[in-house]
Amino acid sequence: MPPHMSNDAWLWTIFGVVVVGVMALDLGVFHRQSREIKFKEALAWSGIWIGLALGFMGLIALLRGRQPALEFLTGYVIEESLSVDNLFVFLLLFSFFRVPKQHQHDVLFWGILGAVVMRLIFIVAGVALINRFHWIIYIFGAVLVYSGVKMAFKKDEDIHPESNPVLKLFRRFYPVTKDYHGKSFFVRLEGRRFATPLFVVLLVAETTDLIFAVDSIPAVLAITRDPFIVYTSNIFAILGLRSLYFALVGVMNLFHHLHYGLSAILVFVGAKMILGHWCEIPTIIALGVVAVLLTLSVVASLIWPEKKDQSANMQSP
Repeated sequence: MPPHMSNDAWLWTIFGVVVVGVMALDLGVFHRQSREIKFKEALAWSGIWIGLALGFMGLIALLRGRQPALEFLTGYVIEESLSVDNLFVFLLLFSFFRVPKQHQHDVLFWGILGAVVMRLIFIVAGVALINRFHWIIYIFGAVLVYSGVKMAFKKDEDIHPESNPVLKLFRRFYPVTKDYHGKSFFVRLEGRRFATPLFVVLLVAETTDLIFAVDSIPAVLAITRDPFIVYTSNIFAILGLRSLYFALVGVMNLFHHLHYGLSAILVFVGAKMILGHWCEIPTIIALGVVAVLLTLSVVASLIWPEKKDQSANMQSP
């Protein structure tokens, strides 16, 4: 290791090279042509991203110590867990706008690339606010607790993509074609430039991620205020979302109790943030609690399957 480079500089460099390299490989080699992503391929890519995250955690342990590595793992698990909600939104968006399966990967790729930039802004701003105004940590904690309680009762809420205010504003000032034009986000027709429905889906996905970031980033800030740990754990989690979506798209409806586990996680990390001044919960305990809550919600979903509407199965006389 060159003496002029610190451990943090090495970690930032390795992080950047890994993320840019794998994404370039993903888009430029494996998915140069738009096509439907099959289950086995998605599962393999999910394993690659999880393996990269665990490997990076090992590097953190080697260069910065056990505690930062544990904070990274906890932040990664929390962010990956909370990102499951994004998967359900992706499923709804693709179904609502009838996005062809061969173009869904393109939307997720550019959507997550935009999320990488937005998360950086959110994290830098959040850490700066906490360092300058310590009392704001209680507001973040209260937001998490409120979001957790709200999530526990939102299962049957309908989501209407067409009601997205950003989408409404966009359509007022920019024409949108009725049909898809391959994987193009913009096309020129009869001398005029139009957005395609694919860009509309991307726009809604980006604004939705912005809303989810309000919950997920403070949740990781409850574990650590180290910008490097918060950002890298966030990015490794959301970069694996594309593969996770295609791997779980066929079985998402099985995890109908998962939102209870996610809501409990939000309430727990919110309480941890609020009570941290009086009662510091060790990171290893926080990781254990998050893992248990997540596991219980998944097991409960499998033990008690969702009851189908009996009236839907009744035949007319």
